[in-house]
Amino acid sequence: MYTFFVSIEVLVSVLLIIVILMQNSKGGGLAGTFGGGNIGTVFGVRRTADFLTRSTTILATTFVVLALLINIFFLPGKGASSKESVIQNGQATVPASQLPPPSQPQPGSAQPK
Repeated sequence: MYTFFVSIEVLVSVLLIIVILMQNSKGGGLAGTFGGGNIGTVFGVRRTADFLTRSTTILATTFVVLALLINIFFLPGKGASSKESVIQNGQATVPASQLPPPSQPQPGSAQPK
């Protein structure tokens, strides 16, 4: 299931890149490279801009929803057993270091005031 959603996510991201590049900018953009320069003659200039804007919105929303869905529900290695093992391994006993006994003041030494 995880692989299926990741492949859909990759497909949506590639389509989103293509749709964004096909939109006309003020300088013409890359729309002419992919044949987007003549796409306005098929639908009309205004309808083409509306179609590309709507498809960009739909693809971007799909991309974000799929990314959240994959990360919340289908991320591999996300299980209760792995969390418990991390907690158990974090509480390993460490041997206490041997500290020297505190030194006693000498009977003839001066005490600081």
